[in-house]
Amino acid sequence: MARHVESVCALCRREGMKLFLKGERCLSPKCAMEKRAYAPGMHGRAMQFRRKESDYAQQLREKQRAKRIYGVLERQFRRYYEIALRTRGLTGSNLLSILECRLDNVVYRLGFAESRSQARQLVLHGHFFVNGGRCDVASTLLKAGDAIVVREQSKQNGYFRGLTEVLEHQTVPVWLTLDPSQMSATMVAVPTREQIDVPLAEQLIVEFYSR
Repeated sequence: MARHVESVCALCRREGMKLFLKGERCLSPKCAMEKRAYAPGMHGRAMQFRRKESDYAQQLREKQRAKRIYGVLERQFRRYYEIALRTRGLTGSNLLSILECRLDNVVYRLGFAESRSQARQLVLHGHFFVNGGRCDVASTLLKAGDAIVVREQSKQNGYFRGLTEVLEHQTVPVWLTLDPSQMSATMVAVPTREQIDVPLAEQLIVEFYSR
């Protein structure tokens, strides 16, 4: 499986915004955006003062931000866009709903991980069951009514034992329900755009692929 292996802090600096790729670290003074809020590279500072970006550049940047926030590579992202295009409703909103329904994102939203990349690792290691069956594919798209639970063996793991108190105070999106004591959850509905709190202008992504 292809994945990004370089510094994720450089991605935030390139996009000019916090993408929250490192969980709690992104909220601390150690965050790279707190120290160097400009693009990486020898011309990074100068890029802050360059002329206004073209429409194409704005569309490209928004697509890249979405890919990096959700940890999806181009080929898979384009496939999600094509699914969204064939689905009734606004293509941009459909795209974000699809991305939110990924198993790794749901695990992150439930509070089992501090970041989507950590959630992806937990899924790949087989710590979760979906509808009673073990699922280790991070890109699995969940549907309304799907049940997610931490497998029994994993509950004895030191990492998950330490999560019990954290989950009791975890606030989850309205389209998810969480039972902290059982470490189980249900996706009660597919999220709407109003329920997705990512700072993206999805219409720019639609315009990019519609060129």
